[in-house]
Amino acid sequence: GQKHLKRVVAEMGGKNAIIVDESADLDQAVQGVVQSAFGYSGQKCSACSRVIVLDPIYDSFLRRLVEATRSLNLGPADQPSTKVGPVIDADARNRIGEYIEKGRLECDVALELPAPDSGYFVGPVIFRDVPPTATIAQEEIFGPVLAVMRAQSFADAIDLANGTHYALTGGLYSRTPSHIEQAQAEFEVGNLYINRGITGAIVARQPFGGFKLSGVGSKAGGPDYLLQFLEPRVVTENIQRQGFAPIEGAD
Repeated sequence: GQKHLKRVVAEMGGKNAIIVDESADLDQAVQGVVQSAFGYSGQKCSACSRVIVLDPIYDSFLRRLVEATRSLNLGPADQPSTKVGPVIDADARNRIGEYIEKGRLECDVALELPAPDSGYFVGPVIFRDVPPTATIAQEEIFGPVLAVMRAQSFADAIDLANGTHYALTGGLYSRTPSHIEQAQAEFEVGNLYINRGITGAIVARQPFGGFKLSGVGSKAGGPDYLLQFLEPRVVTENIQRQGFAPIEGAD
């Protein structure tokens, strides 16, 4: 019986990728990928779940990524030393575990950190040489699971990054101006971060939101966000008067 259509503003998910090319500062790139992938146990819609690395630096980057991730402490979220806390509940832990098992069938594990027996913990997992059609390269997991993919060229890296149904956040680590320009033009994401982590958008400075299956509506934190909840009206008056109507009771 409703007489109006519901307005929908939705942010629905992502399969966010960071590209690392051969000119990248690997110290910066490793730190940014680890923080983006495993901060908040990977439970951010903007979290990195794929890292696409150019072939000349693939092995070097992977070794450093594994060692940096190995240093992360798992534990209660209220402990200052904790870098990876629990996931939200038992259902999330079990669902992430199922994705990890699917990943084992499709590619090799580069690192899997043990998790405490009690609580809803999932240790960070890194898969290497992940094919673009793999389940863990296509479906949102929302947990500390990272797929490392190899690209033969920068154009190939862009194609791999765009090869999902999502377009929320993405990142690039590069010191090559032409690659930065190409990513700005061709990387299909709502928020692109260059030479920094891909989480932690700041209201009014980085309005947040994507397209494809990642969402619909104006970006959160942007200048036009509240306007989309209003009903626009147009009033048009012809101000060229054709005489005046008398006012009753006037002298």
